[in-house]
Amino acid sequence: MAFFVFCKSVYLLYLQYYSKLSMRLFFLAILFLNVSLLVSQVGIQSYQSISSGAQQIELYLPKLKNKRVAIVTNASGIIGRQHIVDTLLKHKVNIVKIFGPEHGFRGTADAGEKVKSGKDPITNITVISLYGSHKKPTKEDLKGVDIVIYDIQDVGVRFYTYISTMTYVMEACAENNKELIILDRPNPNGFYIDGPVMTDAYKSFLGLHNVPVVYGMTCGEYAQMVNGEGWLKNKVHCKLTVIPLLNYDRTKFVSGLPVKPSPNLPNDTAVLLYPGLGLFEGTIVSLGRGTEFPFQVIGCPASTTFTYNFSPQSTAISKKPKYQDTLCHGVDLRSLFNQQLQKRSVNIDLVASFYDQSNHKQSVFFDKNFNYHAGNEELKDQIIHHVSEKVIRASWQPGLDAFKQIRKKYLIYQDF
Repeated sequence: MAFFVFCKSVYLLYLQYYSKLSMRLFFLAILFLNVSLLVSQVGIQSYQSISSGAQQIELYLPKLKNKRVAIVTNASGIIGRQHIVDTLLKHKVNIVKIFGPEHGFRGTADAGEKVKSGKDPITNITVISLYGSHKKPTKEDLKGVDIVIYDIQDVGVRFYTYISTMTYVMEACAENNKELIILDRPNPNGFYIDGPVMTDAYKSFLGLHNVPVVYGMTCGEYAQMVNGEGWLKNKVHCKLTVIPLLNYDRTKFVSGLPVKPSPNLPNDTAVLLYPGLGLFEGTIVSLGRGTEFPFQVIGCPASTTFTYNFSPQSTAISKKPKYQDTLCHGVDLRSLFNQQLQKRSVNIDLVASFYDQSNHKQSVFFDKNFNYHAGNEELKDQIIHHVSEKVIRASWQPGLDAFKQIRKKYLIYQDF
């Protein structure tokens, strides 16, 4: 029966795409379908079945007593239905400062949008932005602070900037003798490790460490690795406490995050596709910002052979999206959740397919940000020269093997 369903799916894909898509993308679709029949199934764990570090309030509330507390958080820092700031205030915790990452404390700013510091209108607490030119807390920022809390939902991808913010906070705490408490949260993409390991030449806010695109760790585990490997500036050591998760199963995709981890990752499909689609940030391709399906549809005006069309519009969370009010031709990926889940890898063939279909030369299709997202310059060259996916993945393996040896020293939860 499974084989019959597979054949039918392939036939429907053939009718829909063969006349329009490159053979490369067509065979990618077949691979997506085939892989779910051949490999062990990746399970799904509901976020609601996990207790976050923030929920283990009895473990860290005593450490906050009679302390002046700063908290690094955003809209994802919730306990139940209440923001952690409100919860701690109800417990009479003296919160003196809030640090907000990319997208701001309330999580409403667009990607890359400058967020100003100021007063939170709800609590009247000073909010300091850790984005733009001010990514790291200064000595003055930490003046009058005894202890710092970090509570942000991550998605487990190197170029998702919150782990860079966490690193800078660790560094500032170490330099100014402040303790840092990390309230751990599950990594929805924590069930696999994949992608090129970043090289030193491409260290930036999109990646501070030599780790792969998908690193298979929670933020608490990652912080322990940064500390333990001496990756902070001048090898300073942060006084670090991680409040762990309860009931977290790393072998499964974590479904149903209660708050969007960032404005343009609205659902499970976007979060799951993000590791591969994020590579398009350094290309001419739109990732669907300004539509109802960001990080679920992709396209550009130049790719006229694709059948799916969309036109990005200015919205509250995407004020000036790429190709605003312009018809883009591309692919709708919303139906590929299950196939991508079982694939357990960063989807690089989509980038290669769009490059092949584009009428632009490499100097136009790619920009400098592609290498910073990939973490090296090799992947771009491999795509330009039509290197097979098998050979590309083989080139990643030595780096991945070395990273896995480092990673395993800092795991809190049972490995896959």
